[in-house]
Amino acid sequence: MTSRLRTALGLGALAEVVVFIALGAAIGWGWTILAALATSVLGWVLLARQGTKTLTELRLRAQEHRAPGTALGDAGLVAAGGALMILPGFLGDVLGLMCLLPGTRKLPRALIARAVLSRLPDRARGPVRVQSTRPAQVDPRVEPQPGVARVQSTRVVEG
Repeated sequence: MTSRLRTALGLGALAEVVVFIALGAAIGWGWTILAALATSVLGWVLLARQGTKTLTELRLRAQEHRAPGTALGDAGLVAAGGALMILPGFLGDVLGLMCLLPGTRKLPRALIARAVLSRLPDRARGPVRVQSTRPAQVDPRVEPQPGVARVQSTRVVEG
């Protein structure tokens, strides 16, 4: 684990404790614990609903032999959002809701994509052009003419 990640996790846990204590002082400890339990139950419900919907989309794409596209990323965000909602803490609940709800899922997806792209080397970013040269098919049924060399042409397949 890198030191930056450990520092971020430690500061996040500290912020969760501070928010929990502040909310407990403001509305009372009983209501704060009840709110924490309610957000955990809400997390389970949203995880079940959105998880089922996302897995159905992935299964449909697999049956149709289509690329998973954003459905695979959505499945990861739903799983992370569900974990954040189930764990106690109100800041994690807000982040979990952003990952679980379809309307707000675009923001975490964009932030993660930006973070991943910034770590990639320049040649791997953006559209990657691949060029492959393969020999053309020669019809074996056609007899070559005497004295004429058979020349195989090549064709370029770009992808």
